[in-house]
Amino acid sequence: MWGSSRNSSQLSNQKQQKQDRKGGLEKSFNPENFIPGFVIGLIIGLLLDLTDLTKNNVKKKNFLPGKSQAQNLLYSNGDQELKMVLVVRQDLKMGAGKIASQCAHAATGMYSELMQSHRLLLSRWENCGQPKIVVTCKNQQEMNRIKEAADSIGLPTFVVADAGRTQVLAGSKTVLAIGPGSKELVNSVTGKLRLL
Repeated sequence: MWGSSRNSSQLSNQKQQKQDRKGGLEKSFNPENFIPGFVIGLIIGLLLDLTDLTKNNVKKKNFLPGKSQAQNLLYSNGDQELKMVLVVRQDLKMGAGKIASQCAHAATGMYSELMQSHRLLLSRWENCGQPKIVVTCKNQQEMNRIKEAADSIGLPTFVVADAGRTQVLAGSKTVLAIGPGSKELVNSVTGKLRLL
């Protein structure tokens, strides 16, 4: 008799120890605390989503200043070939590897922005094989003029500002991506620039 009560007390002690070990979450969880936390998290999530929508709308306005220009760019003949042009500054004297990495930054930066704002344009460019042409400009002033010309006709643009870890100073604007856009529209801005 004494042995069975001892076994039962050992079992109850073991159960108590197991509950104490795993009881951290069980003891701290109260349904009345869960609901307000859930509601607050939901509200914060909605506010963050609304903030992203506002940022995306601002980006769209930067890409496409005129409504008719946007329609020409996005909804023109679906068979029309699209291309992207990467404009590299020559005055920075970057090596071949540096130029390649900066062009990659420009193309992926533009792609990332278009994923948020102009997926139809991006899809059409992908269907064309994602053509990219690399050309050169003399300096920052020429790059600024080219960017302004592209912006004025509604072409998307993206400028790479280098981190300054290797060959150029931090903040140097190394490559300008223009497009994707119709060949005619892009050529109207970059057609006279020299191939790299």
